[in-house]
Amino acid sequence: MLWSGDGVLAIGIAAVLPRAEARQRIRAAVREAAAQWLQLDIEAISVESTPGAPPRLLLPGGVASLSFSHDEGLSLAAVHLHGAVGIDVMRVQDIPDWANLARDYLGPQVAEELAACPDAQRPLRLAQAWTAREAALKCAGLPLMEWDGVVLNYKVQHIALQGGFVAMLATPKTKTGVGPLGSDPGLSAVGFPRETYINPQCPLLIDRRRSGRKSVLR
Repeated sequence: MLWSGDGVLAIGIAAVLPRAEARQRIRAAVREAAAQWLQLDIEAISVESTPGAPPRLLLPGGVASLSFSHDEGLSLAAVHLHGAVGIDVMRVQDIPDWANLARDYLGPQVAEELAACPDAQRPLRLAQAWTAREAALKCAGLPLMEWDGVVLNYKVQHIALQGGFVAMLATPKTKTGVGPLGSDPGLSAVGFPRETYINPQCPLLIDRRRSGRKSVLR
């Protein structure tokens, strides 16, 4: 369990696994974690996945929003009992074609910000902007798409991880403009996370690393 509070649960599994096995593991783990979190029988909890729609966590008497994300060596899941949720993880890495990637998917303002970054900082800033955008898209129930000029107005927060990964969690804003995880605005106007962090209350990342074939999970 990475973090829980205000109706939101985030968990992770650290393991290098083929995509299909990683999907099975994180789905089993989120059921187990939710059962402990909500003090329910695990057999009463199931994951619903419908093509073209966000996954959902089926609970006795209700449904919770659910989001998954994978990168090589790490799988994350987020549950929100009171609204939509989106989570995304990415390993910080040097991407040669970062300029086209940023322009096509993150928009001109973020692309300009990245271009102005020192070279040493750019991989981290790109990972922050990318995961923030993807988490917001998932929260809105939208697939990954090229930049369309629409700024998604969601509460986005950074989940502190180790091992060179960046992760972002998106939830709807309340009517007062304050998200359920705190009062920080979360994102600057150009889409970069401000220096605000969730400090995990339960900093236990389930570690199931195994040797074997590596695969990049998206």
